[in-house]
Amino acid sequence: MILQSALPFDVSTPPALPGVRPLTEDWLLVDEAYGPQLAEKARLIARHQQAVHALDPRARPAAEELLDTVLEQLPNGFLRQGGHITRPDGVVIALDRQAPLITLGHLLQEDLCLLLPQDGVHVLVGALLCFPARWRLADKFLRPLVEIHAPVPSYDANIAKRVQRLFDGLQPGRPLWRFNTLWDWDPTLFQPGPRPGRPENAAQEAPFLRTERQCLLRLPLSRAVVFSIHTYVVPRAALSASDGSASR
Repeated sequence: MILQSALPFDVSTPPALPGVRPLTEDWLLVDEAYGPQLAEKARLIARHQQAVHALDPRARPAAEELLDTVLEQLPNGFLRQGGHITRPDGVVIALDRQAPLITLGHLLQEDLCLLLPQDGVHVLVGALLCFPARWRLADKFLRPLVEIHAPVPSYDANIAKRVQRLFDGLQPGRPLWRFNTLWDWDPTLFQPGPRPGRPENAAQEAPFLRTERQCLLRLPLSRAVVFSIHTYVVPRAALSASDGSASR
């Protein structure tokens, strides 16, 4: 199992959808699960690359811009020497501009999705998604936002319009973030679909809380929207009773 022992934000009172707020902290984070999560990403990229990576040719400039953006914003603990990056866990990664999303998958805990505007909507045109929460990248690739969220009951037409307006209005240098929560009996990080029915007692009985810190930012040159996902899986027993998280 790959677990964190605590969360960096309070999940006790999730805001109403879409639940987005300005990001005032660092976009990219490194936590105690960095080494194990990156090792799992390397395993998935090596053995299941078609399941975790997709990039439409028209999105390559955006993917290359994203790689450059990340290299400029790497948090403390990374060391760049020429064409190589030494990670916080000591692993050295070669920078491969021919595979920008794969390279980022070997550097970051965050999964990364790229969306470009097309015919008035934003379409998923690229991703490195190693830790899906019961959905398959192949099912969502080249689909618009509404279809990406179709299985989520609370994601109705009104929310879809609000999210599309949010994407349209997103400006470079003004990132946003939100989080979700899912109580689960299975702590596995790679959980492609389909999503099973959620037992009514999950919030009271499931031993693990899975939550995603999801960030949105606009790349200035390509105008692509980056949707990053930092996944946390925390045992119920580790959550502080004082913030009410364990009962939700």
